[in-house]
Amino acid sequence: MRVINVPPAALVLLIGPAGAGKSTFAARHFSADAIVSSDRLRKLAAGDDSNQQANDDVFGRIHQVVAERAGAGLLTVIDATNTRGPQRTELGWHAHRYHRPLVAIVLDLPLEICLARNGSRPHPVPARVVRQQSADLRHLDTDLEAEGYAAVHSFRSVSELETAQVWIGDRMA
Repeated sequence: MRVINVPPAALVLLIGPAGAGKSTFAARHFSADAIVSSDRLRKLAAGDDSNQQANDDVFGRIHQVVAERAGAGLLTVIDATNTRGPQRTELGWHAHRYHRPLVAIVLDLPLEICLARNGSRPHPVPARVVRQQSADLRHLDTDLEAEGYAAVHSFRSVSELETAQVWIGDRMA
């Protein structure tokens, strides 16, 4: 069992391809009001959580909410793939701007698991996109070193992920 310590005012980026279990992990370990979900905002903006046409509006709103929460010192968990460096850097900027700890939780599960989980969804992400998101993680360890994280927690198996515990400050989530 791995214990992840998260400071109460942290900005947490969940990182992983579609189907890795980011939303499930977030829901299991963090309060709903702390989670900023790209899928949920897509559903609100376009009526469909898989509508990629709404991404510009969705990520504009994510930045707005993250800035507000970071400015207020509230724990914020970004539930999006975050597999590309420039997008992570833009989101991480809010933590640095407001002097909040930036924490990465990486769900780097085997591609086959992500593809199977994604394929069982009502509106799956195209398999080629999941493969690209997984490939984007290839150099993630060195990329994250340069991005200014206070802590990086990586999971490479379902069993590691399912037995993890998250502590926020001095209490279990």
